[in-house]
Amino acid sequence: MSRIDRAGRVIPTSPQTVYAALLDRDALEAWLPPEGMRGRIERWDPRPGGGFRMVLSYLDPVGNPGKTSDATDVVEVGFAELVPPERVVQTAVFEADDPAYAGTMTMTWHLAAADGGTEVTVTATGVPPGIDQAAHEEGIASSLANLASYLVTNAQAAQRKP
Repeated sequence: MSRIDRAGRVIPTSPQTVYAALLDRDALEAWLPPEGMRGRIERWDPRPGGGFRMVLSYLDPVGNPGKTSDATDVVEVGFAELVPPERVVQTAVFEADDPAYAGTMTMTWHLAAADGGTEVTVTATGVPPGIDQAAHEEGIASSLANLASYLVTNAQAAQRKP
C-alpha cells in the first residue's frame, strides 16, 4: 500500500476565495511556507502545464537540515490540473543530491463547501521516503492554518476599507 500524507481544515470563506489564494503568487509566498520557514517564488506560470519554483528557507536551520542546502528546500511545482473552485493538483520535485528526496510528489488540494466555509483537504502521494510522514502532515497542517489566517486577515482588512 502506498503512503498517503494528508491534512485538512475548514476555512471560513468561500471555495472561490480559497481557490484564488492557491493561484496567487503573493498569497502563496505569504501562506504556503509552514511554521519556521519563509518562501520566495522565483518563477510563476499559473496555468495547467505551468507552475512555479519556490525557495523555502528555514528561519532556524539548526536541527532542520534542508533538502537542497543546510538552510533551504528548493522545489519545482507544476500545475497538473486546475478545476475552479474544486481542485488544484500539483506535482512537486525537490532539488536535492540525496536520493531519499528524489521523485515526483503529487499534492491534491480538494475544496468543498462546508458549514462555516470551505473544507480544504490536502493529500500527498509519491512522497519521497526521506520526508518523515508525521513532520510532513504537520507541515501541511501548518500551511493550512497560515492559509486560514491569511484569508481571514485579508477579509477583515477589506471590510475596514471605506
